[in-house]
Amino acid sequence: MMKQERSSILLIYTGGTIGMKEDPFEQTLKPFDFSQILAEVPELGKFAHKIDSYTFTPLIDSSDVEPALWVSIAELIEDRYDEYDGFVILHGTDTMAYSASVLSFMIEGLTKPVIFTGSQLPIGSPRTDGKENLISSVEIAAAKDEEGHAIVPEVCIFFDNMLMRGNRTTKINSDNFRAFRSENYPLLAEAGINIRYNSSAIIRPKEWEKTPIFHKELDTRVSILKLHPGITPQVVEHILCGKESRAVILETYGAGNAPSKKWFLNLIHKAAEMDKILVNVTQCLAGSVNMDIYATGKCLKDEGVCSGYDGTSEGVLGKLFHLMGNSDDNDIVKSRLEDNLRGEISK
Repeated sequence: MMKQERSSILLIYTGGTIGMKEDPFEQTLKPFDFSQILAEVPELGKFAHKIDSYTFTPLIDSSDVEPALWVSIAELIEDRYDEYDGFVILHGTDTMAYSASVLSFMIEGLTKPVIFTGSQLPIGSPRTDGKENLISSVEIAAAKDEEGHAIVPEVCIFFDNMLMRGNRTTKINSDNFRAFRSENYPLLAEAGINIRYNSSAIIRPKEWEKTPIFHKELDTRVSILKLHPGITPQVVEHILCGKESRAVILETYGAGNAPSKKWFLNLIHKAAEMDKILVNVTQCLAGSVNMDIYATGKCLKDEGVCSGYDGTSEGVLGKLFHLMGNSDDNDIVKSRLEDNLRGEISK
């Protein structure tokens, strides 16, 4: 049973489709003033919550998102943490899963909801999905239990009536309202006539009164190698052994399988000898890496390739950024990749 009381929510607008309206004269999409959000979405006023807004300047197209934005969001939440009961981040959909994944690792011991949402159509469009996404995100961010604690104290993505763990989510559709999926982890909540919370799937802090730790150090020297038939030794060597990267995510086939050709295994060995951090993630939307099933997987494991288990590429990328930003020791990073830090893997 949720505790009904006035909550305070901070809307953080970074950019993206949701904040656009059509200019009636120029017939072009332009961002509207989020300080006037209640005029655009008057339904929010019915909650009786305190809703403030903060707009990043300049606004950022999600395709242009850089680590500096993640640090700025983390700093904003850290500065305002005691003022608000929850945070709703309005963000473009293209890189939303990356931002939600990284932010989940940047905040340790979270006790309040941080919900990413957006839309496929501008909020000013007649058929926009933005209003429903925003209204439900605010309601979830404000929801508390009988003890006054947040129902969902996690970094999440809410889209098309589904609340998903941020570091378990991937964008799977560019022209459908159901743009995101969380294939390897259950929904945290589903919005219908009522919002149904999946309590057993939600992570809660051990100490509600403890102030979260904000980790703002990121090392982004990570490359992603997506395996495909016909890939050449030159391409693989450039990505695996390039001096610019400290870690490489291998997007492999099925349960973590890779080519068994000698040249490929030699390059894996060469990268391992260079002390590269190598992580095995499946290309499949659902399922897990298991390097003990097939011979090719075992070869990777023998070379020290770490398992990404059932994590997403976005989740593993965010985890590497965080771990490498907090340690210069690759052995420590490799050992911590095995740990389930923020519910990003089933282990």
